[in-house]
Amino acid sequence: MEDLRELYQTTILDHNKNPRNFHRPDGANREAAGHNPLCGDKLVVYVDVEDDRVADIGFEGSGCAISTASASLMTEYAKGRSRSEIEKTFERFHALVAGNPSEPADASELGKLAVFAGVREFPMRVKCATLAWHTLRAALDESRETAKTE
Repeated sequence: MEDLRELYQTTILDHNKNPRNFHRPDGANREAAGHNPLCGDKLVVYVDVEDDRVADIGFEGSGCAISTASASLMTEYAKGRSRSEIEKTFERFHALVAGNPSEPADASELGKLAVFAGVREFPMRVKCATLAWHTLRAALDESRETAKTE
């Protein structure tokens, strides 16, 4: 368990300091804004969708370390994936971070995203971890409303 905590902290700090895909892709044909009023996290997710696949993705904004790291790892995951793959992974990810901390976490099939299992110990941080995912969903749905974690 201590090894997982260390990996969690190292990964979150790395992706917060050096977020991957922190830009607006040139070919983006969809975008959505997201806001977590409890923590003050704000971001915009930009997506280039071609044939129901994410050809490119990026984000811009500001937020806490968990929010930024989650957006960074989410963009790494989403590139090249279909909408249905992204939706299934979001459901697994949400179950992981929002699950009961006294029960074992099921991080199977989540790869690097499994480091967010530690968020379940801090319920106030679940919204930070899921904001980027809600915003990606809004972008894929071409929603004009700001995505929120409420």
